[in-house]
Amino acid sequence: MAEEYDLVVLGGGTGGYVAAIRASQLGMKVAIVEKEKLGGTCLHRGCIPSKSLLRSAEVFRQTNNSEEFGISTGKVELDFTKVQERKSGIIDTLHKGVVALMKKGKIDVFQGFGRILGPSIFSPLPGTISIEYANGDENTMLVPKNVLIATGSSPRTLPGLEIDGTYVMSSDEALQMETLPKSIIIVGGGVIGIEWASMLADFGVEVTVIEYLDQILPTEDRDIAWEVEKQLIRKGITFVKEAKVLPDTLQKENGATIEAEIGNAKKAFSADKILVSVGRNANTMNIGLENTDIVVDKGVIKTSEFYQTKEAHIYAIGDVIGGMQLAHVASHEGIVAVEHMSGLKPEPLNYDNIPACIYSNPEAASVGLTEIQAKEKGFDIKVGKFPFKAIGKALVHGETDGFVKIIMNKENEDLLGVHMVGPHVTDMISEAGLAKLLDATPWEIAQSVHPHPTLSEIMGEAALAIEGLQIHG
Repeated sequence: MAEEYDLVVLGGGTGGYVAAIRASQLGMKVAIVEKEKLGGTCLHRGCIPSKSLLRSAEVFRQTNNSEEFGISTGKVELDFTKVQERKSGIIDTLHKGVVALMKKGKIDVFQGFGRILGPSIFSPLPGTISIEYANGDENTMLVPKNVLIATGSSPRTLPGLEIDGTYVMSSDEALQMETLPKSIIIVGGGVIGIEWASMLADFGVEVTVIEYLDQILPTEDRDIAWEVEKQLIRKGITFVKEAKVLPDTLQKENGATIEAEIGNAKKAFSADKILVSVGRNANTMNIGLENTDIVVDKGVIKTSEFYQTKEAHIYAIGDVIGGMQLAHVASHEGIVAVEHMSGLKPEPLNYDNIPACIYSNPEAASVGLTEIQAKEKGFDIKVGKFPFKAIGKALVHGETDGFVKIIMNKENEDLLGVHMVGPHVTDMISEAGLAKLLDATPWEIAQSVHPHPTLSEIMGEAALAIEGLQIHG
């Protein structure tokens, strides 16, 4: 007998479980279908484990540099087994928390692979969910009034450069490494590639990053990307840009060797391992989309601004619809989708107001338009820029590299973009996000009194710098 629900969520990642909680708050009977564990990629193979490793790398680096603070520690040794154990402990704690939230919200969780069926004896509309179990148990049928697709994404690779888990890895396999390699080639200088490059370099691994474009972190403001690259080069990381990796040249024996085309020449690179970090593909395969009228374009599901697909009772959020592919974005998309299907009138998300963070060392964070984007859109802009080296708390921390850059529309003083690189900027970008949401001007940011001594003072100084009125610079 099929069980009926107001909402069935396909995928128990951050976007899926947050949407389920909001639906429960609105009085819906809700189920989640998740083939692995609640928390999805972010909790188990993405945001949380990678940031745990980054934190361990940060502590290792700081301890090695402790004499700068008058502290002698003697020889510092890295126990990577304990690093991994700490990561696993954090994941377990958070996973238990998500499970508890499901119980609190009286949300049913089915651990299996969900597939959307077409019209059937259960429903005249496509949307009945068939759940297949890995142990071969008989399929379960769920009949929902609404479906939310939140199946996420998987690491992409290059044709011919297949993941083997030994010499060639994606971030999934890299997170499970029992020992660190002595050297690694990272193919792709985007956010994930740069975070791994920074982390592994801090752990003492020899790192080479091969990037196809002329800029690492291609979605970031050029000034930010250049500053990140400059600081990572100081760590000993080698960057090879405007280089096309040639998968058919891959050789694997006691390490990996691969060639890249740079201009009119080819150059070979060798290391213990290769980490492929060239983006992620939406998980749209084998979930039954062919049984519906849902439109898939360039690999992602097309939706309205409220995440409604062509099938009005089926919604989709997160990586599976493309866009910013960030956990916090998926969560808010899920809330908007659920409120819309409930008959409420949520505000559509303004993606220009959503902060993005890079957790390398140095950290980087941004919200809104880059300088190039603002000019391409025809804005007459003014830019304020202020360095961390003039901020007292940055000197106290011993991290003075980096800056904050604010971009303003000269015509009406609207805030167009804020870009940061330096210590703890991933924690400070929320002020800029709130300023964007409330349509604050740089003058208003400067009028907000920032406590001293704090790193946040740099926001006020950068805002004043737009008119050349900065106090300490």
